[in-house]
Amino acid sequence: MAEHVLPLAEWQAAEAAHEERVDAATAAHLARREAGESHPVEDFLFTYYSHRPGRLRRWHPGAGVVLDGAADLPRSRWRHYRQVGPGAALDAPAYLRERGDTVRFVRTLLTATAGRAPHLACFGLHEWAMVYRLPEGDVRHTGWPLRLGAAGTDEVVEALRVRCTHYDAFRFYTAPARPLNAVQPTRETQVALEQPGCLHAGMDLYKWAHKLSPAVPSGLVMDCFELAREVRELDMRASPYDLTGLGYDPVRVETAEGRAAYAGAQRAFAARGQVLRGRLLAALDALDARGSERAVG
Repeated sequence: MAEHVLPLAEWQAAEAAHEERVDAATAAHLARREAGESHPVEDFLFTYYSHRPGRLRRWHPGAGVVLDGAADLPRSRWRHYRQVGPGAALDAPAYLRERGDTVRFVRTLLTATAGRAPHLACFGLHEWAMVYRLPEGDVRHTGWPLRLGAAGTDEVVEALRVRCTHYDAFRFYTAPARPLNAVQPTRETQVALEQPGCLHAGMDLYKWAHKLSPAVPSGLVMDCFELAREVRELDMRASPYDLTGLGYDPVRVETAEGRAAYAGAQRAFAARGQVLRGRLLAALDALDARGSERAVG
């Protein structure tokens, strides 16, 4: 299969549009960073996932695309790129030699997750379990009080069934909260437990997309970023924290109405996440196809 050649003017226009999109998405974060300030909702994608805005701003077309006229540009010397006549493209075989284990793990995880029905009854209680019976004086998010106080928060955890399937949320539970969880996730059981209704699994699509850059098209990385940003907002609105000072009305999951609202939003995010999983798997298919062809050739 021949690689698709993008004319210089076409790919540079796509690159400029991507840079503009990223600049709009990261401007507030960069301004806060410069001022030494932080935001518990909007800065999460940059602190937890540790993908720098400058790296996010670099545009990549993904596997199987030759950028015409790029051979004499710095891009041709970027990591994982190779020169193709007057152009440059992802060096799929070299990328797979270096990142093959990661590609295989992400494919296995995404395929397993995509094949399951979403569970929509967790109600974001993972955030509550992270402060359950927290020792006096310990604070998880400095400056943001618990809406119901410590005792009220503990009562919610004890009254509702806590069922989190995501290890990277579960590992932040307090010790008293761990036995209350319906399952005990581990890193080793991640593939077996991850399911598409999980908000953290939806946010992690951004993690897998940027980890696989430049093999994943940058437009897809940003689509995953935008989903993760919206999911994070719901995650914190449904949390035990009072964030009204930041303009976030709580989703009161301690009430039946709040749980219904949460599940509805969760269902919509799960559907969007499944589409993005399919697109990520398609990008990995394209990567594997280009790597196999060049290896054979």
